[in-house]
Amino acid sequence: MRAVHKRTLLTVMALLGWSGLAIQLDMVLLARWTSGASLLGGLVNYFSFFTILTNTLVATVLTYAADTRSSKGRAFFLQPWVSSGIGVSIIVVGVAYSLLLRNLWQPQGLQWLANELLHDVMPVLFTLYWWFCVPKGALRLSHIGLWGLYPIVYFAYILLRGHLLGVYPYPFIDVEKLGYAQTFVNALGILAGFVLVALVIVALDRWRGRQTLSRDL
Repeated sequence: MRAVHKRTLLTVMALLGWSGLAIQLDMVLLARWTSGASLLGGLVNYFSFFTILTNTLVATVLTYAADTRSSKGRAFFLQPWVSSGIGVSIIVVGVAYSLLLRNLWQPQGLQWLANELLHDVMPVLFTLYWWFCVPKGALRLSHIGLWGLYPIVYFAYILLRGHLLGVYPYPFIDVEKLGYAQTFVNALGILAGFVLVALVIVALDRWRGRQTLSRDL
């Protein structure tokens, strides 16, 4: 693919990511405004979802990938181990939503659009970006431990926030309804899925890396 076409495609992908985030934020703030609730509280609640945080990282990577200008942010986010870790997280977002949350509600209108972009479209697009654009052969099993810090720290934050406010972003980690024992079982299940996806990503990275090396020899 020619460089200009590649940048155009990456720009479109980044815009789709930011659009989904913007639509969801607009609806959250509008709902808070019409109900007289705190907009700051709505903003904090918005960024308390793993889906939102991960899609923000995805859109950031795609934005840097589409922009050829050098910067510290671009140098960091386009490192294969960083982009790959974000790839693992967005795949988990898509799979977890399809398995655990999709049947719990039926969004309509703009909510449906935002929902599709954040849970279905962006996981697929970023997986394709990872497969075709991220250099292969640099991942190690030790990277999985680094990637795992993200969901672990997130879970700890959600537990603390829920303890203080009594609000949990996802039903499968709602301590008030499930209790701590079941919540931790559910969280460990999600973490196990995360590690499984990470192992697959590392294996594919090594396989593609060996293929590239064989062609270059």
